[in-house]
Amino acid sequence: MDIARAAARLFVGQGLRATRAEDIARAAGVAPRTFYRYFATKEEAVAPLYALGAERWIEAVREAPAALSPPQALEHAVRHTLAPGAGVSAASWEAARALIRLAETSPALRKVWADVCHRSERALGDALAERAPSGLRGDADAGATTGVGASADNVAEAPVAGPRLRFAAATAGAAVRVAVEHWAASADDPARALDLALANLEVLRRFTWDEAPGEGE
Repeated sequence: MDIARAAARLFVGQGLRATRAEDIARAAGVAPRTFYRYFATKEEAVAPLYALGAERWIEAVREAPAALSPPQALEHAVRHTLAPGAGVSAASWEAARALIRLAETSPALRKVWADVCHRSERALGDALAERAPSGLRGDADAGATTGVGASADNVAEAPVAGPRLRFAAATAGAAVRVAVEHWAASADDPARALDLALANLEVLRRFTWDEAPGEGE
């Protein structure tokens, strides 16, 4: 994470184009060969920071009270991770805003952001599978992955999202991503990101969570 934070400081402070991988390595106190052991490009260096918020959200979904329905768990988790003052400093909010804004100006950085979001959707689907009826789950042997929020130790035993839960996770991921991107591009305070995300997640209250299509007919 030290390399990621050094990259973020340089990207925001002196610009993405003016920053070299060697500059990031120097700022992080590592050798360039160490940098390239973990990252193929300078843009990839901030991927862990992009992923951090998604990991917190997915973990909050898993830890939401068992009595909550899947859409309620998603909203609970968003409140836990996007509410200003909920364990995230004002400086961290501004750093996140700057990094997300940078992704809009750089195709290479935008690809890193998109890749992180896609991996997060898969992990979110698996987190939802732990709360959903078995009819919405996939085949654990065929579908298990070790994406964001999963570990190699528990992935083989954990429920895995089937296609409908993958769709729900993609919808939830897009709901939050669009809210955060809109907030980052504006001059709004962080509370606006939470409000937008909750409004966008309302669509999943109409999703059929109790059974897969065709069941019960």
